[in-house]
Amino acid sequence: METQDRLDLQEEFKHCDLYLVENKPILIIKATDTYIPIEEFKQVFSKATELIREHQVRKVIFDKRRMKVFHQPSMEWYYKDWKEELLALEMKTHRKLLPDDEVFKKSVELGKLKINEKYPGLRLSEMDIRYFDDLQEAIDQ
Repeated sequence: METQDRLDLQEEFKHCDLYLVENKPILIIKATDTYIPIEEFKQVFSKATELIREHQVRKVIFDKRRMKVFHQPSMEWYYKDWKEELLALEMKTHRKLLPDDEVFKKSVELGKLKINEKYPGLRLSEMDIRYFDDLQEAIDQ
C-alpha cells in the first residue's frame, strides 16, 4: 500500500485484509475485492474489534477503494451494531477511503440517510469520521 509507514498484516480474508500500522494505534481494514459478502463482512469487523481491544487502537481506516458495491444490510449492521460497539470502547476516530466512483459515493450517502431515518438514536455525531483519497493522509490525520 502507498504509505511511508510499515504495515503489519494481521489477518487475510477472501475479500478483505486487516493491517496494524507499526508503532501507531491504527488499524486498516482494506477491501481487496469489489464486494464483501455480509457473512465475511461481519467476520472481518468482529476480528477488527478483537484487534482494537488487543492493541488499544485509536483510529480505524476503512479502505473501500476496490469496492463497487456496498451491500445495504452490511452497511446497516456496520453503523447500527459495529460502530455503536466501538463507541462503547471509546474508539471514535474513523477514516475512510472511497473509490473514485460517483455512483458508489452516492449509494453510500443514500444508504447512510436511510439508516439514520430508520435508527434516529445512532450516535454517529459523536464520532470523528473523515474521508480521504490517500492512505498516508488518512494515517496522518
